[in-house]
Amino acid sequence: MKSINEIIAQLKQRSTEKYKMNVVRMGIPENYSIGVPTSDIRNLGKSIGISQELAVELWETKYHEARLLSILIMDIREIDHNIVEKLMDDVISWDLCDHICKNLIINLDDYEDFIFNWCNERKVYLKRAAYCLISSSVIKFKNIDDEKIDNYLELIKLYSDDSRLHVKKAISWALREIGKMNHNSHEKAVLMAHDLCESTDKNRTWVGKTSLKELSRLVSINERKRLISTNTKMGIKGS
Repeated sequence: MKSINEIIAQLKQRSTEKYKMNVVRMGIPENYSIGVPTSDIRNLGKSIGISQELAVELWETKYHEARLLSILIMDIREIDHNIVEKLMDDVISWDLCDHICKNLIINLDDYEDFIFNWCNERKVYLKRAAYCLISSSVIKFKNIDDEKIDNYLELIKLYSDDSRLHVKKAISWALREIGKMNHNSHEKAVLMAHDLCESTDKNRTWVGKTSLKELSRLVSINERKRLISTNTKMGIKGS
């Protein structure tokens, strides 16, 4: 198995100044930014394989790219709520937040606990994570029942008055992904978006308007179960 020093050296070999500046612009301190494309990090993760011990070592280096890699090689059998909470306490960027949700938390049997625990969190990336997990769940799991969708929509309705941009964007994303599930969910999402647009709260209005921009352009095509935007090549065929 590769040592932690060998892996960091490999990451640095793949770094570019362009990607490093992208990472720094997200708020990551420059001394913890290497600058490696996500595709390279994923390929490196595949070559390493699952190793909880190595994942912990990578996380503790504090390098942004090492932490992205760490999530990819974590052993899901070793992950519990305490570990997730500790990981999220270190998050200072939207991309690492989303990465943890889409590649780790969503694979836990009790992932939904985090949605309801964090849906109105004071900490920006915990609240963002709740709505990222909603988006991830409706993409990953094809047979989510109407009751669960209604519960997710209720969370969007209740807590979309948040002024923080990274939270608002995640809530809008969740509403749009719900709308892509099927025609029934699309109708519910559109109605919710219109209701938000009519709110006197400018943050709710923002979520409603940004969501409708995509929801109003969704169509169904034979090749896909989920609805797709007419802004895509596949969507143009179905429009």
